[in-house]
Amino acid sequence: MIELVKKAQKGNEAAFITLFQNYEKDIYRIAFVYVKNQNDALDVVQETAYRSFKTIKKLKEPCFFKTWLIKIAINCSLDLLKKQRKIVQLKPTFEECIPSELDFDIDWQLTLHDLIGHLNEIEKSVIILRFYEDLTFENISNILDIPLGTAKTILYRALKKLRIDMKGDHLND
Repeated sequence: MIELVKKAQKGNEAAFITLFQNYEKDIYRIAFVYVKNQNDALDVVQETAYRSFKTIKKLKEPCFFKTWLIKIAINCSLDLLKKQRKIVQLKPTFEECIPSELDFDIDWQLTLHDLIGHLNEIEKSVIILRFYEDLTFENISNILDIPLGTAKTILYRALKKLRIDMKGDHLND
């Protein structure tokens, strides 16, 4: 893998494509958790490929390629979300035009994806990297540029919020 990174850094497009394809599903999964829709997640994957190809020569340690790529994917996801917040929607979305189904018990409607959506961006990032990507706290702190202890604290705070949301305690407030 390290040899492929070195080749890609020297401009070998085939090596870069091979590398990127190894992590494409991981990038898509991370992006989807952030942007919550397939088309936007695919856009993030494409933007991640572009940015990483353009800047791979700046990668100092080839052994951290995946970590570096994930960091780019997270930044692309956050950039897309920032752009979307600036857009004012004048027409209702297709989903808003469809009458909603009967309201079922709220606990049945909540999914892990929805629960993670309630977390702030840093909490969401730590949860995704720890449980979806199975990264160590050290890798998480490197990707997010936060101290190791802070990564642990954020994880435990986020897990506590998720537990409260799952129990429905927040509904009684």
